[in-house]
Amino acid sequence: MPFGPVFERRKGAVIDPVSAVHRPAATERFFAEGCFIAERWNSTADPDVSVARARVEPGVTTRWHRLRGVTERYLILEGRGRVEVGDGPPEDVGPGDVVLIPPETRQRIANTGGADLLFLAVCTPRFTLAGYEDAEPV
Repeated sequence: MPFGPVFERRKGAVIDPVSAVHRPAATERFFAEGCFIAERWNSTADPDVSVARARVEPGVTTRWHRLRGVTERYLILEGRGRVEVGDGPPEDVGPGDVVLIPPETRQRIANTGGADLLFLAVCTPRFTLAGYEDAEPV
C-alpha cells in the first residue's frame, strides 16, 4: 500500500490505496481563468503531482495567471492554440506539444482553432487553489 490507509472522496472518486488504477469522475467545471477543468488526479495522498484535463473553447484566451511554488506542464492532446509563458514570444502549439511553465511565471493560452483545445495540465507539486494567482493586468 504505497499511500498507507488513506481513502479520500473527491467528486465521486475514491482514492483507494489497494489499487494502482484510479477512475475519477470526469466531472468538468468552469474555472474563472476562462477554461473548463476536469481533475483526473489531485489528492493529499499524493502531494507531489496533480493531473487535470483542461478545455478551452474556440476563440477563447485564458486570463494571465501564475502558480506559486508549482511547475506546470501542458501536454496538448487536441486542437490548436497559442501559448504565452513569461515574457517570451507567443508560440503556436498542437497535439503532442509539451509546454513547460516554471513556478511564479505568468502564463495564458488561446484557442486559435475551430474546435476545442484539450490538454493535460500536470503540476508538481500538486495544484491547490491557494497557489493560484490571477495575473491579468488591471
